This record gives sequence, structure tokens and C-alpha cells, in this order.
Amino acid sequence: MKGALGFVLLVVLVVGALLLLPRRKWPPLPDDAVHRAAVTIADCRRCHAPGKALPLSPSHPPKFHCFKCHKMKKG
Repeated sequence: MKGALGFVLLVVLVVGALLLLPRRKWPPLPDDAVHRAAVTIADCRRCHAPGKALPLSPSHPPKFHCFKCHKMKKG
């Protein structure tokens, strides 16, 4: 019984610590006609691919998950 209580306490502490970790705030998509119309990765790459108007930096994370991090600003 003592071991189970200790385990439960450990799990609660770990989950609590994970919930308190700071979360990175990614920049939202700009609120303009071009970005409101973007619904696929191909839409993003029209401007943000290498050699285009606004290419992503080489240190940018995986280039094929745009909408996982960047969302439209709410409200």
C-alpha cells in the first residue's frame, strides 16, 4: 500500500510539473486575405519556400507542419 501511494504521488508531481512548464508561443498567421485563404502546405510554400519572396530560415523546424504551430489569431 505504501509503495502504491508513493507511486501515485510521484505521478501527480510529474504531471503537475509538466503542466507548469512554459509553452512556446508561435506567431499567429497574419490576418490578411492571403493567409486567411491558406489551407494547405502548398499554399504556404508559394511564398515561404527556398527562392521565394519570404523563404524560411535554415533553422526553422520541419517545413511541412505549418498549421501545427501557426494558427489564425482568435478574436
